[in-house]
Amino acid sequence: MNVYDTANQLAKELRTSEEYLDYKKIREELDRNQEVKAKIREFEEKRYDVQLEALKGEEQEKTKLEEMQKIYIELMADELARTYFEVELKFNVLLADVNKIIAESVQDVIK
Repeated sequence: MNVYDTANQLAKELRTSEEYLDYKKIREELDRNQEVKAKIREFEEKRYDVQLEALKGEEQEKTKLEEMQKIYIELMADELARTYFEVELKFNVLLADVNKIIAESVQDVIK
């Protein structure tokens, strides 16, 4: 089997994995609840802004952090949002693990 065949097989297995199927299902549920979806989007935008400022070495605005924390608390009280974050994390861990395995296999030539 060549590398491309293996990559295509991996893609197929990812699409049939429990993590992918659960993530796809919860995203579909979220699409049916626009209020929660909008709140998650708002949280993710604020989180991105805060992370970007941190990477740039900029001082964190206390109000931005407080707003982000307030939205996060609201989201964790909502079962759909809480489940979404849990399922998303599991899927992202799967992808990160696969990427790590691939990167480690060629580490000797990309140092």
